[in-house]
Amino acid sequence: MSRIPLMAGNWKMNLDHLEATATVQRLHWALQDANFDYDKVEVAVLAPFTDLRSIQTITDADNMSIRYGAQDVSVHPDGAYTGEISARMLAKLSCSYVVVGHSERRQYHGETDMEVGEKALAALGGGMVPIICVGEALGIRKAGEHVAYTLAQIDAVFSELGPELAPRAVVAYEPIWAIGTGEVATPADAQEVCGAIRERLAELYGRETAETIRVLYGGSVKSANVAAIMAEPDVDGGLVGGASLDPEEFARICRFGEHVA
Repeated sequence: MSRIPLMAGNWKMNLDHLEATATVQRLHWALQDANFDYDKVEVAVLAPFTDLRSIQTITDADNMSIRYGAQDVSVHPDGAYTGEISARMLAKLSCSYVVVGHSERRQYHGETDMEVGEKALAALGGGMVPIICVGEALGIRKAGEHVAYTLAQIDAVFSELGPELAPRAVVAYEPIWAIGTGEVATPADAQEVCGAIRERLAELYGRETAETIRVLYGGSVKSANVAAIMAEPDVDGGLVGGASLDPEEFARICRFGEHVA
């Protein structure tokens, strides 16, 4: 596969800056002890804003290959927007990634697809890669409308990007009913939607472009199920939640190629 897998750990609202430093250090040691090859699997942590400077300091000081990013970004470049964090601020901290449109942001903050697209644009404008989250609630899946619903999100968000910027984005399919619940989509479920996303991207931008865009799966990913999920042809990595708070477990997830599917 020409697409380099990406394992991105979303810490959500967990770990202060001291805990973040210790967690990144332990993750680095766990992967180093396993002779992990970062050229084959990219590893990133997506941390609260207050952790980013500390993560930058330790990764630079120890010359770590672990990348990092933020969990949100403002659509505004600067100005009177109390509590907002701009793409320029994140870029100054050398963030590689920004999560946009996570289901929790959509649910608790009312973010629309248009706003998610604007945030993706802001991240790209700051030289960072947006991880664009899409996915359905349980009722939509039970109604058999999960593919159509997710593709509508793709259409709306990517309409903000266009053909030049789209290849620089990452998509994360996260069935909302599987986030933090212990429930997980089967590998076939993940492939169904991830494959449909890639087909829609091919319709929008052509097959060659679609084959370069990484599509992640997110939703109760663990070391026990990651190999089977990653065996699917259109799953290019994981957006890992709770399991990424345990650096040894996250390291095992990143080493999915050593597991039996």
